[in-house]
Amino acid sequence: MAQTRRLLEPDFADDLDRARKGDDDAFARLVEPLRGPLHAHCYRMLGSVHDADDALQDALVRAWLGLAGYEGRGSLRAWLFTVATRTCLDLAAARGRRALPIDLGPSAERAAVGEEPRTDVAWLTPYPDVVYERRERVELAFVAALQHLPGNQRAALLLFEVLDFSAAEIAAMMDTTVGSVNSAIARARRTVAQRIPAAPQQPTLRRIGDERIREIVAAYATALEHGDAAALIALLTEDVTWSMPPLPTWYCGLPAVTDFAVRLPLTTCGSWRHLATSANAQPAIACYLRAGESGPHEAWSLNVLTLREDRIHEITSFIDPATFARFGLPPRLP
Repeated sequence: MAQTRRLLEPDFADDLDRARKGDDDAFARLVEPLRGPLHAHCYRMLGSVHDADDALQDALVRAWLGLAGYEGRGSLRAWLFTVATRTCLDLAAARGRRALPIDLGPSAERAAVGEEPRTDVAWLTPYPDVVYERRERVELAFVAALQHLPGNQRAALLLFEVLDFSAAEIAAMMDTTVGSVNSAIARARRTVAQRIPAAPQQPTLRRIGDERIREIVAAYATALEHGDAAALIALLTEDVTWSMPPLPTWYCGLPAVTDFAVRLPLTTCGSWRHLATSANAQPAIACYLRAGESGPHEAWSLNVLTLREDRIHEITSFIDPATFARFGLPPRLP
């Protein structure tokens, strides 16, 4: 309804007329309220912030050049999401799906010391938190599960369940039939249900409460900084998993995770410092490492935590210092 009312507002009509005549400032004003949701949609479609940046830029260029094709009969929102979805489908076909280590093979029982990063894999990347009304739809497990869907199923599911377009609208957007859209949504739901937990993180986080979440994050950081294996283990579930893209090895279960933690981050890597943050609408910790005896702690990894009750069920450590700038984090700590 808000979009319908906006179509009738004088300012909107004036900006639309100006934009069609080549006024890029007017076009920017039209697009600005939807820029955030469009970027989040591109991220969910592609599993990469970098790819989402590229897709959104390309989509807005396409929209600017094709603005004459928008006749104002439907909402600008639907038209822009059509352009963005088609752009993402093109990009996904060219670049392939994003993965996490769990997608590559079984977990390891012992720490893989001296492991080299896999540069031949397109890795999923974390998403900086934004004010978004459906936060469960940017959670890491959900975005990772989407990457296992064919492009048309991924698009149909997101447009229907996240963005609330009707099957008829999606059929028009994707140039197909309502029956094909309904079939794609049904298949997508089955695949996603097989790959994500029964409950999203948001109800769990609300139940735990912000104060307890801060305590868990602080305890995790303190355990790493002090090399305290017992304190770290006390925070974890029995079936905890720990993965570290772009390293391909991942660990499942308390014995394997404990062996990894004791042999590498707790005793071997060096001195740690941490900053609390959030990613994918989940608690996260920016990890800074100093390998030598002196000097600053350098950005190392962004650890996204998935909680079950008040224990850590999954740790996904994205080892990529370049990620820190996207999250507004400093590159080093003195």
